[in-house]
Amino acid sequence: MRTVCVSVLLSLLLAAGCATGKGESFAKAGYDFSKVDKVAIIDVVGIRSEAAKNQVIDFFAMEMLPKGYTLVERSQVRSILKEQEFQTSGVTSDQDAAKAGRILNAQAAMLINVPSNKDEINMTAKMLDVQDGTILWIGSGSGRVGKGLSTIAGAIVGAAAGAAVAGGDSRDRLGGAVIGGVVGGVAGNAMSPQQAEQVQKIIKKVCKAMPSRVSKQ
Repeated sequence: MRTVCVSVLLSLLLAAGCATGKGESFAKAGYDFSKVDKVAIIDVVGIRSEAAKNQVIDFFAMEMLPKGYTLVERSQVRSILKEQEFQTSGVTSDQDAAKAGRILNAQAAMLINVPSNKDEINMTAKMLDVQDGTILWIGSGSGRVGKGLSTIAGAIVGAAAGAAVAGGDSRDRLGGAVIGGVVGGVAGNAMSPQQAEQVQKIIKKVCKAMPSRVSKQ
């Protein structure tokens, strides 16, 4: 009976979320984007999980590389900023991001903002000139991804696994379920495949009109 209940709950959760919404972007008039070779994505504000941040940055890279941009590796960004005692958690202003971009020897820096809004994402991304912090490009996109999908699903799976492993009397099984639920919830901080798919669709909308630095044949 427990297995059936878990399966039903998971089925309902995985069915949640549809990336409906829109995207738009604006670029600095007359700016020559061919001058921008290396771009450093400094931080994804609004997401605490490093695993989820990495997924978001990877999705942006998939959209930006075909447009001719070279992205600084996330591990390099974190390493260099740490060496310079520059805390990424404090990079919330355009000027801070521009400073970080200069340290990384990039021509442009990017800040991605993902405000928490229950089951809907309203994402914005800004590309900044590292010399003066002016906005070269800004894009936004929105969509529904399913409320707490990965964390809730992780907690359910963890609770079921904990109960199964604990064995013993009812108190042992209950303790195992609680521990398993906590572990599962933490593991769920990385986006599930279903949630990641919806987020990727939103990022495609954000980057659709991003200027290309290479001429189209």
